[in-house]
Amino acid sequence: MNPLLYEINTRCWLRELSERSGKTVTLPNVPQSEFVVWQRLGFTHIWLMGVWQTGPRSCAQSLAQLETRHACRELLPDFTDADIAGSPYAIADYQASPALGGEAALEIFREQLHAHGLKLILDFVANHVGLDHRWVTERPELFVQSPGETAGFFRQPTRRGTYWLAHGRDPYYPPWADTVQLDYRIPATHRAMIDQLTSVTRQCDGVRCDMAMLLLNEVFARTWADFPRSNAVPVHEFWADVISYIKRVSPEFLFMAEGYWDLEARLQSLGFDYTYNKRLYDHLVHREHAEVQRNLLQAGPGFVNSSVHFLENHDEPRIASLLTLPEHRAAALATFGLPGMRLLHEGQLTGATKRVSVHLGRRPVEPIQPDIAAFYERLLQVLKTTSVGKGRGVMLNPSPAWTGNPTAQYFVIVQWQSAPPEFDLVVVNLAPHPSQCYAPLRIAGLADRNWQLTNLLGDEQYQRSGDDLARAGLYLDVPAQGAQLFHFQPIL
Repeated sequence: MNPLLYEINTRCWLRELSERSGKTVTLPNVPQSEFVVWQRLGFTHIWLMGVWQTGPRSCAQSLAQLETRHACRELLPDFTDADIAGSPYAIADYQASPALGGEAALEIFREQLHAHGLKLILDFVANHVGLDHRWVTERPELFVQSPGETAGFFRQPTRRGTYWLAHGRDPYYPPWADTVQLDYRIPATHRAMIDQLTSVTRQCDGVRCDMAMLLLNEVFARTWADFPRSNAVPVHEFWADVISYIKRVSPEFLFMAEGYWDLEARLQSLGFDYTYNKRLYDHLVHREHAEVQRNLLQAGPGFVNSSVHFLENHDEPRIASLLTLPEHRAAALATFGLPGMRLLHEGQLTGATKRVSVHLGRRPVEPIQPDIAAFYERLLQVLKTTSVGKGRGVMLNPSPAWTGNPTAQYFVIVQWQSAPPEFDLVVVNLAPHPSQCYAPLRIAGLADRNWQLTNLLGDEQYQRSGDDLARAGLYLDVPAQGAQLFHFQPIL
């Protein structure tokens, strides 16, 4: 089963549920209608983004960031400082925030998910902690340090003396001033974070690991080479150690990595079930249509099957603000039709266009775009009736329809089968013009039968000879940004 994941901005979502119902809604009293909708649409996992406790020091840093305040004012004309709740990625404690109901409330919510056949994904931020985390004062040795005042570091008094501790950072961007950088060159940090993640696994069914590539030994060594540790010793890769440890106890626990810089395959090799497929996203939103197919085929089925395919998340602009409706429909079927994890972001299903800062606890209420909402409703309902995401998915490499016709390169074609002899075929032409190709079907006994093809997203029906399909493949002539889902069944 290929997961279908729904990301929710927990703080904003609960606030809006409260406003609509006229009473305070926290995790234990989320309306049953929410669970019913997720189940009806075919989701398998719910990612609650922003569950963990933050603190006043980190929140004060959010308030002090002029760029953040400017973005919030543009989004909310009536913005006040009270709207900034602090970054959910500057974690003070891996316990559910009291404002959301606390630890017991999270467990009740998880039980409700399980009762509806859904599982819970939460964030794990291994690279750093928030300024309010108790380790900052109790265990300063776990963090990257400087012998004196240095840019990107802050002065931290403790009972054992004063330390200069590093803010967390990505080597290509300024430090995150609301965080403290853990030092993965020392075994004590490994042990502490393995214990921390072990406690998280008791509260959910999987984790989305923030900026996972930053912890790779070679990346970490380069990032912090100017601040060596005298007590550093060679250590194993953290992710290999922690994932193997957790999987021995909980084999079904899911690990998803936010990862970039072409290090995704490396993260998969260390045990991650799924890693972000940012390259696919970039090709789609930049309209690099031929690169989509080329990259997926070159990456190979192992990589694609272990990738997270998405059109938006909390870090990216809203897809409805980037693509036209025909482009949006084609890109959506291309991402949903691939093997691997499929990720949808709250607001994507209704055509939201405004990206919301993770620092905010409130967001603007946007009108539903009826065409987009209707498309997603139909697509998700149709997918539930097919083998897409449930059976074995194989990406096909189309061949030119005739010599000199280059348009085969613009297709994404995926064959799915779970209950032979019937099967399904996802067909997407990403180009802004009609395209033609032959799709080489890979179905056992294809030539032994004749077939009826029904486009489940349209009204076309065809009949084809199995001999012809086996010999030449399926001929396709698809309109600009065409998105088709064919169900094949034998003609008796």
